[in-house]
Amino acid sequence: MIELSGIVKKYGNLYAVNDISFKIGKGEIVGFLGPNGAGKSTTMNILTGYLSATSGTVKIDGIDILENPIKAKRRIGFLPEQPPLYLDMTVNEYLNFVYDLKHCTLNRKKHIAEICDVVKISDVSHRIIGHLSKGYRQRVGIAQALIGNPPVLIFDEPTVGLDPQQIIDIRELIHSLGQKHTVILSTHILSEVQAVCDRIIVINKGRLVADEKTADIGKAVKGAKKLSAKICGEPSKVCSVLENTEGVFRVECVKQSEYGSFEYIIDTDSGVCVEKPIFFALAKEALPIIEITNSQSSLEDVFISIVGENK
Repeated sequence: MIELSGIVKKYGNLYAVNDISFKIGKGEIVGFLGPNGAGKSTTMNILTGYLSATSGTVKIDGIDILENPIKAKRRIGFLPEQPPLYLDMTVNEYLNFVYDLKHCTLNRKKHIAEICDVVKISDVSHRIIGHLSKGYRQRVGIAQALIGNPPVLIFDEPTVGLDPQQIIDIRELIHSLGQKHTVILSTHILSEVQAVCDRIIVINKGRLVADEKTADIGKAVKGAKKLSAKICGEPSKVCSVLENTEGVFRVECVKQSEYGSFEYIIDTDSGVCVEKPIFFALAKEALPIIEITNSQSSLEDVFISIVGENK
């Protein structure tokens, strides 16, 4: 559905985007992440046809956006970080304006009514946009992106500035839209990505540095595996034994646990099986293990590690 191949964007000698390539299939919800200045907005502007690339190609549903921009753009619904709203219009006036702007050919009344129902703004459709809360304005922004029923939806920071309940509502809406559309979600709220997205793409300094399913994003961190363990004994002694075990590079005592044990987070080299050496090293010092399990890193941990590796 979406294909970027060798995208480069240069400003003089500065690379804003440097050789980015990826494909997104029909029905995927993809989180697009990166630190400030990584090239996310530039990539999204190229993807939507707002900017041209220095080199490389972008295809939407098989259509090259540079060779046939109007046809390609009709397949995209875009919500920028600041929704393009006319605050002195009513919701209905604005959506009818967007309908005309997009040269939509679907039944006007039925199509707009269906969109209002999907994004839950039917009850405010006759109100002036400037009088709506920020949450409702975001919904109106999403509604304009849905005009024409485009197969691709691109949302840039759709929940910024919203309260917790509004964030949950918008997440649920995006998740439901993913059943009929391909969705790209750019955001700094990592919990949002984890809750909504099937896949995560990370860029840093204009380069793609990770592309994994959400459940497997930890694989993008090279040389890192995290264990959680409950071990009896003096914490300073346990930490000393663990830190001197081959394959272990960081140990943190988190809290006291049951049966006189303490809970530890152990960072290890993913290329080394450390469970047996840990067991024997602790047994030698009469430090019983109550429990040891793989501990999945949070998305925040993974993101920081990925970006840190590519500084």
